[in-house]
Amino acid sequence: MGMNTLDNNKKRICMIVQQPDVQGGIAAVTSGYYGSVLEQDYDIRYVESYCNGSKLKKLTKALKGYAEFSKVLKEFKPELVHMHTSFGASFYRMQPFLFMAKKRGIPVVDHLHGADFKSFYTEASDKKKSTIKKIYGKFDRIIVLSEEWKTTMSEVVSVNKMTVIENYSKPLKEDEVEPLVDKRFADKKVLFLGELGQRKGGYDFADIVKEAQSKDPDIKFIFCGSGSEADEKAIKEAVYGASKSNREKISFPGWVRGADKDKFLREAALFMLPSYQEGLPMSILDAMGYGLPIVSTEVGGIPQLVDEGVSGKLSKAGDTKAIGSAIADLLKDRSKYEAASKASLSIARERFGFDAHVERLERVYEEILK
Repeated sequence: MGMNTLDNNKKRICMIVQQPDVQGGIAAVTSGYYGSVLEQDYDIRYVESYCNGSKLKKLTKALKGYAEFSKVLKEFKPELVHMHTSFGASFYRMQPFLFMAKKRGIPVVDHLHGADFKSFYTEASDKKKSTIKKIYGKFDRIIVLSEEWKTTMSEVVSVNKMTVIENYSKPLKEDEVEPLVDKRFADKKVLFLGELGQRKGGYDFADIVKEAQSKDPDIKFIFCGSGSEADEKAIKEAVYGASKSNREKISFPGWVRGADKDKFLREAALFMLPSYQEGLPMSILDAMGYGLPIVSTEVGGIPQLVDEGVSGKLSKAGDTKAIGSAIADLLKDRSKYEAASKASLSIARERFGFDAHVERLERVYEEILK
């Protein structure tokens, strides 16, 4: 459907998104909307505001996004704008979209995926805090990813303005997962997907590997992701150093997507995410959708995803001994492992299915459009 062809039977929504190939959770969430039931129920235009690459490339993308949005406002005339944002640079990048929409009296929903509230708000100056409150006050609704984030954000915005909509999983069928269990358990591959850096626990990898392999030297680790050059170098050196006699059991395949990501998720025995800060990580939801037990930390919305002792194990962030031990324990007992795998898949299906996510989203749209 071209820009000037309006479907008069459907409400018009403009969604501000990242380029689909951007690394990270926001693009993973919005990619699921393309071609989905959401597009059947509403006439949706996507405007991309962010891409991977140099600062210049990102700035150029944002400027093109503002120009395109201006055109969409004039020609498509959206009745609602749905933005996907985070903290940090994203907070500044989204403001022109917000002001342009509000100038035309169009309601704006912010879908907040941010994780590092501490450096963004808690440690900010009083002047910055006041600006942050003022900007968030302009949104008609803010979607947060968990009850925990609703409480955190209540320092900034009224709880009446917030709606909790968890991220979603698109789980495999049980009969797809069951045949994988034996080989997974035998191969003992531990998978990580995400940014290689401080926030996702990258500097804890070495100690976790050391602890787990001291209990079972057959455990393998696959760290899929990328980070800054300095972070990648330091993390890889530390991990290879910690696994001297087991180097062939460690791999860093880089950032994976599509068929490669699917292959790693199918072959992995369990999923590890030793994060220090999180919203509601799509990587865990993806892993649960493949029936992987989870070993992670008690941060952000993670305790809402993982049933402690049932579908996986949660430890305090930085407790590398507990995380390493939890991995070894899960890969030691076949029946305990299979039970955790089944629980993970069932939670993904029953509590975090895509259809329920879209239903909640459409409820927010309808409340505002009324």
